[in-house]
Amino acid sequence: MLDLFADEAPWIEPLADGAVILRRFASADAQALIAQISELAAASPFRQMVTPGGYTMSVAMTNCGEVGWTTDHHGYLYSPIDPLTSQPWPAMPTLFRTLSDGASKAAGYADFTPDACLINRYASGAKLSLHQDKDELNLQQPIVSVSLGLPAVFQFGGLKRNDPLKKVMLEHGDVVVWGGPSRLFYHGILPLKSGHHSATGEYRFNLTFRHTR
Repeated sequence: MLDLFADEAPWIEPLADGAVILRRFASADAQALIAQISELAAASPFRQMVTPGGYTMSVAMTNCGEVGWTTDHHGYLYSPIDPLTSQPWPAMPTLFRTLSDGASKAAGYADFTPDACLINRYASGAKLSLHQDKDELNLQQPIVSVSLGLPAVFQFGGLKRNDPLKKVMLEHGDVVVWGGPSRLFYHGILPLKSGHHSATGEYRFNLTFRHTR
């Protein structure tokens, strides 16, 4: 997969009120981030979680940080324990924290202190349906979302599921930050197209940093 803008300097692209795309913001750290994802997944493996309604997610997921996002038959929750390993989630790497801090500040959000990083792995056909990030107790801090590997189409709407959607291509190293008026906007990822990326092979990885408490 040829990235035509791989050598471009990072730039900021407005998305909505309170939301921006930081194009190529994570490019310089991408190889190190991918290596650390592999180390984290060795401790807490990727898995396809099952929603309370019995739907198996097409995206494979793991977490790092003080807590991790997971599901059970009661609903969605943040837990300090990985239910697959019965151990605490791996600690969030320093590079992850440095990246999320720099991205949040570049987007105009100071003092972002994530305690969770959701790590999603997309294979061909995997998608994330429109949803709101509302499982966090603290909705005053933004979401910081990092794209690595294959490109994907990101949908970003409004406070209602049927609000008009913007569709933007996210590529290797792009970071989306949203908060304030956009914090509860519906968003999702269209089914990933098959391809090959020099850094991640047939996959796309996404790091999503949140402050949950």
